Amino acid sequence: MTDPRTTTRPDPALNTYYLITPALELIFFPIIYPPLWFKYRTIRYRFDDDGVSMSWGQFFQRETYLTYRRIQDIEVSRGLLQRRLGLASLKLQTASGGSGAEMTIEGIRNPDRLRDFLYERMRGVDQGADSREAAHTGRAVGAGGASDDEALRLLEEIRDALRAARGAP
Repeated sequence: MTDPRTTTRPDPALNTYYLITPALELIFFPIIYPPLWFKYRTIRYRFDDDGVSMSWGQFFQRETYLTYRRIQDIEVSRGLLQRRLGLASLKLQTASGGSGAEMTIEGIRNPDRLRDFLYERMRGVDQGADSREAAHTGRAVGAGGASDDEALRLLEEIRDALRAARGAP
């Protein structure tokens, strides 16, 4: 994978994984495999400047969109069969209160590159215009952008009020 933004579909080996997994259940194969096949055929990923989107579904379409700002943690998962096929899954977790992943990107050949890309985007959120403004004003900028400016002003007012109460200049 050269550029993670060009990843729009899972690797074809994911279909093999989806085929082998229910085959291990033997009698339940006809029940388990068709939904997995439909998911494989319809799954789409999109990485844009603001976040990552995943959609799938034939009859009931589902779409999940996470902004880079909301992503709290990225977990790379490789089961035994996935390792054998050279695949991995990236589980994106948010602070939504649930214990599970908000989004799982399946069928990735080079998960480290995609994970690093996502981490860069997570850390780079709000750094564009705010960092240029910080360079002109000499102030540090956090991940919150405009809300950091309001908090900084409030803290400066409190500092000035405390200094005035103590009689300091």
